[in-house]
Amino acid sequence: SVRRDEREAERRKAKRRRRAIVWGRRAGYLIAAAVAVWLVLLSPLFALDPANVKVSGYGTVVDPEEVEAVIEGESGTSLAMLSVGHVASVLKDIPGVREAHVERSWPDGLVITLVSREPVAAVPSATGGYDLVDDQGIQVGRASRAPKGLPTLDVPAGDERVLQSALGVINSLPAELSARVTSVSAATEDSVSFRLSKGPLVEWGSAEDSKLKGKVLMALLASKAARKADVIDVSAPTLPITKNN
Repeated sequence: SVRRDEREAERRKAKRRRRAIVWGRRAGYLIAAAVAVWLVLLSPLFALDPANVKVSGYGTVVDPEEVEAVIEGESGTSLAMLSVGHVASVLKDIPGVREAHVERSWPDGLVITLVSREPVAAVPSATGGYDLVDDQGIQVGRASRAPKGLPTLDVPAGDERVLQSALGVINSLPAELSARVTSVSAATEDSVSFRLSKGPLVEWGSAEDSKLKGKVLMALLASKAARKADVIDVSAPTLPITKNN
């Protein structure tokens, strides 16, 4: 009948409308997803801008230009795709960088925190001048003359154990003592000695019992008996000796 045909036609229309709505929604989702992907991965909105990178912790030996070169190498990379671990690894290869921590700063920046290797001693070089080494004995720079405020370090060339023993002593000294050390020498691991500015030569011995030796030395330096001593021997801290040449 005519009425039945009309109802059937209406059902087909409704079915087509529902199908169109469903496909319209799906197309909308796909378009929204494509726009989101483009915004995050391809648009300049989330592209790294070197001007928005904040770096701290250069210290005294890290070359800022080398750090900037690493950052420039990632310029324009989507922050979502950028590997902060890779950037940190490349930064750690820069002389003077001990550690590097990299964090994203949305939408287009980074926050980089460096931990620098600071020189603690100047070692005379066989080729002239001085190699500046950190507390682990790693070279972090060179200088034509020993920088003011850094002690010179005289140890047998190539003897890593003696070097580490001497550095261990430097690292263990109280701040008020380390600031006065002008030179450190050691022929063996157990014969470290150092000279104090406006003070005596200190025979320290090995790096063992350094905390106790520091306390004993500070007490002796404050005493009248040792004030004019030429040499103070704290290698046996329970039996310290003062000497006059």
